[in-house]
Amino acid sequence: MKHVLIVLFIFSLVALPPALLADEGMWTFDNPPLKQWKERYNFVPPAGWLDKVRLASVRLNDGGSSSFVSPNGLIITNQHVANGQLSKMSTKERNYVKDGFYAPTLADEVKATDLEANVLESFEDVTAKVQAASSSEQKKAVMADIEKDCTAKTQLKCEVISFYSGGEYWLYRFKKYTDLRIVFAPEEQISFFGGDYDNFTYPRYDLDITFLRAYENGKPAVTPNYFKFSETGAADGEFIVVPGNPGSTARLSTVAQLAYQRDVGNPLLEATWNTRLSALETYAKQGDEQLRQAHSGIRSLRNSLKRLAGQEEGLLNPRQFGTKVAEEKDLRDKLAAKPDLNKLYAPAWTDLEKAYAHLPEKAPRLAFSTISVARLGSIASQIVRFTEETAKPNDERYDEYRDNRLDSLKFSLLSKAPIYPAMEEAMLVAWLTKAKEKLGVNDPFIRAAIGDAEVSEVVGRAVRETKLTDPAARKALLDGGKAAVAASTDPMVTLARRIEPVIRELRAWNEANIASVETSAGERISKARFAVYGKTIPPDANFNLRLSYGRVKGYDEDTTLVPDHTTFFGLYDRALSFREMSPFDLPQRYKDKMGKFDMSAALNFVYTADTIGGNSGSPVINAKAEFCGINFDSNIQKLSNKYWYVEENEGGRAVGVHSQGILEALRHIYETKELVDELTAK
Repeated sequence: MKHVLIVLFIFSLVALPPALLADEGMWTFDNPPLKQWKERYNFVPPAGWLDKVRLASVRLNDGGSSSFVSPNGLIITNQHVANGQLSKMSTKERNYVKDGFYAPTLADEVKATDLEANVLESFEDVTAKVQAASSSEQKKAVMADIEKDCTAKTQLKCEVISFYSGGEYWLYRFKKYTDLRIVFAPEEQISFFGGDYDNFTYPRYDLDITFLRAYENGKPAVTPNYFKFSETGAADGEFIVVPGNPGSTARLSTVAQLAYQRDVGNPLLEATWNTRLSALETYAKQGDEQLRQAHSGIRSLRNSLKRLAGQEEGLLNPRQFGTKVAEEKDLRDKLAAKPDLNKLYAPAWTDLEKAYAHLPEKAPRLAFSTISVARLGSIASQIVRFTEETAKPNDERYDEYRDNRLDSLKFSLLSKAPIYPAMEEAMLVAWLTKAKEKLGVNDPFIRAAIGDAEVSEVVGRAVRETKLTDPAARKALLDGGKAAVAASTDPMVTLARRIEPVIRELRAWNEANIASVETSAGERISKARFAVYGKTIPPDANFNLRLSYGRVKGYDEDTTLVPDHTTFFGLYDRALSFREMSPFDLPQRYKDKMGKFDMSAALNFVYTADTIGGNSGSPVINAKAEFCGINFDSNIQKLSNKYWYVEENEGGRAVGVHSQGILEALRHIYETKELVDELTAK
């Protein structure tokens, strides 16, 4: 009877949520921001609009977003999203990153090494089924059963996704494409014009695009749901929507969780990324070929570190952090007004505070106890773990080794992407040296990894003598299972085998003391939030499909006005103003074409949509669901949006490549007639 009464008066408890700021929110398709669209932009999507947008949006396993832009499987994403694939496909003689690529016919298209694309076919609320389980372990077992049953019935890739920190669970069904081929990529000189100097800034002048094609059964995939290319793109002030897969936000985290990130988590992450970056930069100085091999990793780590610095600056800002303190107080004060609900949910905050009080002591071990910073180390550890986990019943495994994920995992593990032993050795030596320095010589991971030997001795032998550079050797171990791994004398496998018990012990500690508390407390806090505010606040991003929205709009920066778009005129002016000093130099074809096309065409543009890492490659569409541009960055004002939405009057903007500029470049600079004809349906 008590629980019935609680449910009955929840409706009287619902209060106004903290005011959502303008175009705030990364919304799920089960709860689109229809009210905001109607009130702010007088937009009501017609029947079928949301389904089309969902089915035309594509998630890539390289960590970015993309979309279909023709009925024949043609996909557009960013060059920087596809950079890893382009790098893997490159050789000393043929550099797809530096020189770009174009396939005028289907026969010329080149298969990507290990790229997977996922399209969200359908979704279903399974919250009641999962939350009926009484423990974290039982919840995982229920989720595993739901996924296995779904896969058997649909033959789709099925995943149970947690939202609102365990407040909701949804079953997502994905159509999977594993045959993706490169159609077009520009030179990195123009896709990343201005290099790290211009990264996270605006105005920008980048043609950050790449075209792929999805194939099924050896033929271009049939994709009736796609975004038609707009010749003119979006105008100043126009309403736009950005469907994509934002990676990770922490806007619903408690003050205790955010304080940990500010004081411990982010500084530790910075240290690990700097260790990896320093190793790659040192290796790259050995020669042009070493630079080519390390380039993709260097670019990615520099980008991550610059973004992290902006996020940390936001957390260190007393005014901004104070906003999160006030939000939490508002929720807890409203909850306290209802004693029965307060008794149920209020202890969750205390539970998290107690759990996080013990995390700083363990955090360095959790961060440095791995060899997965290098590809060979990652392969070895995953093979050891794969054979251990798959020997268990499906519902008792680590989440990432459940049946529904194994095909994608094996697809990655058996990739034929090149491995550069000298770079692998440099990375692992630097990493284990730093780990030894941070953790101490008597740390269990260090003892297991290197014992009393020198780091260079252990790593050198493991890299030189391993057979894991050969996909066939990896397959033999996977097929042979635990027995094959246990019998292996491969030094990289034996290294992974030695450290695995330590990694499992740390993971078990984290699960028991942090993750399980987060699940239990997160569910209660979410129920409190639903009870107080209803479902008026979107969940944190988790690299699953979302809807962001806003309008094309410039902004004021200090005493100057920043325009909503840039042009090719601006590109040439910036290059010439720096006398084409790197990284402001132009590819030769751009020099040859100067003045021979419409240089007033819009190249990049900014808009108020709420985006973050993972949204790279997201289409920017108009009310007609036409492709108006592609998201590739944000400005520096927006970097703290991991923790809160940066208001439009504070200058926070997402940055995209304009469809007008894309077509102008393809037509007149690259002369890719066949590609343009497909995009414009000619």
